Amino acid sequence: MKAILVNGSPRKSWNTAKALDSAGEGLKENGFDVERINLYDYTYKGCTSCFACKLKDAKTNGVCAMKDELRPVLEKLREADAIVLGSPVYFSQPLGQVRSFVERWLFPIYSYHYENGKPLLCRDKAIPCGMIYTMNLTEEMYKEWGYAEALKQTPKSMDEIMGCCETLNIFNTYQFKDYSRYDITLFDEEEKRAYRDRRFESDLKNAFELGCRIAKRAKSL
Repeated sequence: MKAILVNGSPRKSWNTAKALDSAGEGLKENGFDVERINLYDYTYKGCTSCFACKLKDAKTNGVCAMKDELRPVLEKLREADAIVLGSPVYFSQPLGQVRSFVERWLFPIYSYHYENGKPLLCRDKAIPCGMIYTMNLTEEMYKEWGYAEALKQTPKSMDEIMGCCETLNIFNTYQFKDYSRYDITLFDEEEKRAYRDRRFESDLKNAFELGCRIAKRAKSL
């Protein structure tokens, strides 16, 4: 079985990437072949409202009709058995690159044709998904600043369209390699480092366990 990790961070070896790779280890532990895709390797746009995927007798087969660098990635996702998406959180949202990717991935699968109150989704099977958010906010700030509500929509859409989605939040990440170079008083570097040293390994373990659960769910379908 095949799992795709989608790294929505511009960094290929920092917090989000490490969490995704840990989820990938959980998937591998359960017999999956795992591939990581870095979205910042590709040049693409979000949905352009061409509506080719909504035409009667559309031949897009659940894959965005736009022919650009993202198209082969979307075709791979259609053949996957499990998908884990990771994104840092900027200004209470996933990155713009991630939001554009989600539009291009999910909108062609979603249908405006409803039967018995539900859309007829353009996919052959349910694909269990995971959503990993990394953010430099503490968990308390995440709740107080309204991030909890703001970040619900992407995994909710993944859950409704792909069949199921589990979310993992990783808080208070270590943002810079050298805090002394930056004009920043909102966070204290020593506290950040102490938190990372105390918690990040358990965050990676949680990501590993997420991968294990997604693998088992995929096998049960």
